Amino acid sequence: MKTMIYAHRGASKLAPENTMPAYQIASESGADGLEIDVQLTKDSIPVLIHDENVRRTTNGTGFVQDYTYDEIKQLDAGSWFSSKFSDCSIITLDYFLRWFKDLPLLLNVELKTNVIEYKRIERIVYDSLKHYQLLDRTVISSFNITSIKKMKIINPSVSTAFLTSTKRRHLPGYAHSHGASSLHIKYRMLDKKIVKQCHKNHMPLRIYTVNRPSWMEKCFKMGCDAIFTDVPHEAVEYRELYKKKQEK
Repeated sequence: MKTMIYAHRGASKLAPENTMPAYQIASESGADGLEIDVQLTKDSIPVLIHDENVRRTTNGTGFVQDYTYDEIKQLDAGSWFSSKFSDCSIITLDYFLRWFKDLPLLLNVELKTNVIEYKRIERIVYDSLKHYQLLDRTVISSFNITSIKKMKIINPSVSTAFLTSTKRRHLPGYAHSHGASSLHIKYRMLDKKIVKQCHKNHMPLRIYTVNRPSWMEKCFKMGCDAIFTDVPHEAVEYRELYKKKQEK
């Protein structure tokens, strides 16, 4: 089984995370998919940014939910990474999907609802994915199990994933019982037991955030369905090296 490679927030070691340069670089890296983070502005526009507060990745301060989109798009979302990205701005989900829809890639949309439960974010994101006919190649993930439940009510057949960095007994069973069709776990949680449980439950297992070659090889060897990485160009190279090693 081939382990798929998702670019985590784009090629986020080479360009500012969740910005168009990061996704453009990732789309050319040989990765199988892209991962994006979605939050809502004050006027309920879904935008791509990881943190609830804009201070880490922009020149602004305060919470995403306190900005209208017209306000938040004025922020510099690239200079924190490098001055050559000073023209980067926070983009809308709609803008991203229009660019993405014709690419031969998979998509993971993470709903950032584990700190702030944005009103109707599940419906808003679902409608956007449906509009661009992307539901069949998208996984919608969240640390908030309530968001998974809401998404399953909207459409029981939509692909969802429970994100977690916390161990618990029978984790795949827990995720499945709450409507998740796949499981996304932190790389340090990976062991043979959870792989076996996921395979037994026919539940795809994807691992985040895998940047070191040793962990990439472990994921490939254990038959994980996918990894999320900040260095997709390197992951693609290591996957090919691993494949050649197995063929000897």
